[in-house]
Amino acid sequence: MFKNRQIGDTGLEVSELGFGAASLGNLYKAISDNEAQETLDAAKASGINLYDTAPRYGLGLSERRLGDALRTLPKSDYVISTKVGRTLTPDHKANVKELRYGFDTPMPFDSHYDYTYDGIMRSFEDSLQRLGLAQIDILLVHDIGVDTHGEQDPYYYQQLASSGYKALDELRSQGVIKAVGLGVNETEICERVMGIGQFDCFLLAGRYSLLEQDALDTFLPQCEQHGASIILGGPYNSGILATGVKNSKITPYYNYEPAPAEVVAKVNKIEDICAQFQVPLAAAALQFPLGHSAVSTVIPGLGSAKRVDQAIELFNYDIPKAFWTQLKDDGLLRQDAPLPTRDAY
Repeated sequence: MFKNRQIGDTGLEVSELGFGAASLGNLYKAISDNEAQETLDAAKASGINLYDTAPRYGLGLSERRLGDALRTLPKSDYVISTKVGRTLTPDHKANVKELRYGFDTPMPFDSHYDYTYDGIMRSFEDSLQRLGLAQIDILLVHDIGVDTHGEQDPYYYQQLASSGYKALDELRSQGVIKAVGLGVNETEICERVMGIGQFDCFLLAGRYSLLEQDALDTFLPQCEQHGASIILGGPYNSGILATGVKNSKITPYYNYEPAPAEVVAKVNKIEDICAQFQVPLAAAALQFPLGHSAVSTVIPGLGSAKRVDQAIELFNYDIPKAFWTQLKDDGLLRQDAPLPTRDAY
């Protein structure tokens, strides 16, 4: 079982290890309905209570599978997070035999960006239908910002600022949802939207990790001042902190691409210290973010029951304080990075 931490000032409590459900949408490769069910059964049995999904994940497949697994449970047993900012429409020309948006999914739909009031309301209502649930706890605006939209960022940002945020605030004020936030891969957009209104959390992928701590400069202090918690996605920085770099047969990935030389060199040094202290690299990566008080939960992608079991083992691995100290002494962790302790989790 896991300890819980609160999301913002909402009173909503989530387990410190959560479940990222992109793999349930057949991310990069298909898994069967039975495999998906077994994966979720393992997570439920472990005490994980936060499940994060999105319409994007398998064009609705992840939400359908997740809802099927949770529907018979008491609502108090789980917290569900899904996303808005895209609507799904039927696509009779969809080639379901090839990857679409990175997912090997049989769902004959396409997705379209829409951050307006009407778009967010429609996305929310459609998610309830796909999940087959009466309640969603956390609603996150998905993939807004320059990293996704480039030159179109001002257009989509204005949709959210002038229209879409009103929908989020209404749903929260009415008690239909408990928390609102963003689900993104960059900190800049999170800092920007704090000027629109109150956000309870940010699902941030990869930007605060064993490899990266620039978020300590402005982002994490602003979150604490604003009252927003962090749901930390991508703790392995797209895989390099899970696979390491010493196995020449595996191409290490960082930020969804083959890792650049400087990142490979840094991970190589971290692995040397891991070997010195007999600490699995993935255990250090999974546990590190929880040292910061703004981080409520860490949600790795979990695509099989075996991976759920592995994540739990890594999460519970006893890492000595001297390991973290050595990383700081060798300049591999920032000196001001707060460190996890067993008492903390």
